[in-house]
Amino acid sequence: MSRAAAERLDRLRPVATDPIGWARFASARPSGYGSRASDWAVAGAFVSDIFREIDEELRRDNLLKLWKQYGRHVIVAVVLVLAAAGGIAAWRDHLASERRAQSARYNNALGLVREGKDADAAKAFTAIANEGGGYGVLATFDQAELLAKSGDRKGAIEVYDRIAGSSSYDPELRDMAVLMSVMQSLPDGDPQALIKRLEPLTAAGNPFRATALELTAAARLKSGDKPGALQLYRNLADDLTAPQGLRARAAEMAAALAS
Repeated sequence: MSRAAAERLDRLRPVATDPIGWARFASARPSGYGSRASDWAVAGAFVSDIFREIDEELRRDNLLKLWKQYGRHVIVAVVLVLAAAGGIAAWRDHLASERRAQSARYNNALGLVREGKDADAAKAFTAIANEGGGYGVLATFDQAELLAKSGDRKGAIEVYDRIAGSSSYDPELRDMAVLMSVMQSLPDGDPQALIKRLEPLTAAGNPFRATALELTAAARLKSGDKPGALQLYRNLADDLTAPQGLRARAAEMAAALAS
């Protein structure tokens, strides 16, 4: 017990040892016999205060002991938490800054394309593609598009196939790369191999199903399967879930093949 608590206990001990006031019965003064109930209440309040103060002192002493024993560890833990939080915030700011810088470089590359400086744009897209990230993905597709535009279909196919075969890209992006690769391969590629490659994309629910069926119809026509191509074009023309422009092209092809 602390010294302060002990002193309070000494001052209040007469009340604690004679809570009802028996000593007054031995006094020559009036006893106040009728106030016995109030005496009990006052004494109970004093006793309650004593134990509450003792409990608070003991609790304070225990906290001081705990702080002396573990305070240093608590301070170290707090410092580590603050350092980790600061490091995370700094890393997020760094990533945001990198994204802004990459976005600026990507927009500059698009500007080169608009200016007709395809060679410079291709170099810029290649550099951004090697950096990775969201703009890196876009730059990879742009890189392949510029290769195809320049007449280097083989180079474009290689880029698209690299995207299609990489697990680091989302499935939708890989499917899109397959479509673009097949488009570039149609003039010289094996139609049956292209049809087989497109088959997974023609399944119901695939977001590129209509485009994959249109390319499949073109591959069938190239292979000499005119009836198969005609049927696919008719189905696409009647498919209300297909894009309107694609349905119009399919209807025109179906009409041309049926004539």
